[in-house]
Amino acid sequence: MWEQAKILLLKLLELLYSLTNSWGIAIILLTLLVRIAIHPLTQRQMVSMQKMQKLQPMLKVLQDKYGDDKETLNREMMALYKEHKVSPAAGCLPLLIQLPVFILLYGVLYDLTKTAAFQDVTFLGVNLGGSVLSTVASALNLVDEAGVPVPTEQLGFIMVLFSSFTNLSLLFSHMGMWVPNLILLLVIAFLTWYQQHISSNGNPQMAMMSWFMPLFLTFICFGLPGGVLLYWGVSSLMGVVHQVRVMRKTSVEMQQKPTLYQEKPVRDKERSAS
Repeated sequence: MWEQAKILLLKLLELLYSLTNSWGIAIILLTLLVRIAIHPLTQRQMVSMQKMQKLQPMLKVLQDKYGDDKETLNREMMALYKEHKVSPAAGCLPLLIQLPVFILLYGVLYDLTKTAAFQDVTFLGVNLGGSVLSTVASALNLVDEAGVPVPTEQLGFIMVLFSSFTNLSLLFSHMGMWVPNLILLLVIAFLTWYQQHISSNGNPQMAMMSWFMPLFLTFICFGLPGGVLLYWGVSSLMGVVHQVRVMRKTSVEMQQKPTLYQEKPVRDKERSAS
């Protein structure tokens, strides 16, 4: 079933290519179609996240009051979710449903970029079949002892980085070969950071993730083909735009402060001790 889905998605991508005569535009259109198809899920996920953020102060009060009674705490939290019509799983379930779609699309693009059809294919300067590592290696003309170009799968981050520092003149004389792929990668890192940043809403743990995730993904993406990066970049951009729109629509509701206890609740143990 998984392979059949990949074949179907590949045929759709090839159809878009036949209509546009551009692999880059075909990838963008396919990404748009996928995002539109899963829009109801992402909409539900983002709205649920906004509502959960609004309930955080009320949840904190319940944790202070019933921190020593887990059963009562869980019961009160469920009652709070029911009262405000919020499901904690609503933010996770759509993401779990989307994940196979994204993995499927990634697999199709990754396999396609390894075929002869993608050899030296570029879009706005981005080498769709080459990664940042492979384009830098090509600019440096990295070869083995026999003079054969080092295979892409054998290229390592440390190897390419060291070779870059030792051949700076050669690297900068062929900037057109690798800079577009690097710029696309940096754009993806920025979009990831920005999306994490606007989602953190003052949460220290989330704020730390807003820096960790972009760095982690940037390291991973160094070896990904430009076609995959193009899909990832367009999808990330649409995700940011969608999230900003949802936040603007719910901004008035989020500014309304929830009704809390006027005084900090006294725990049962503290009351009995007094």
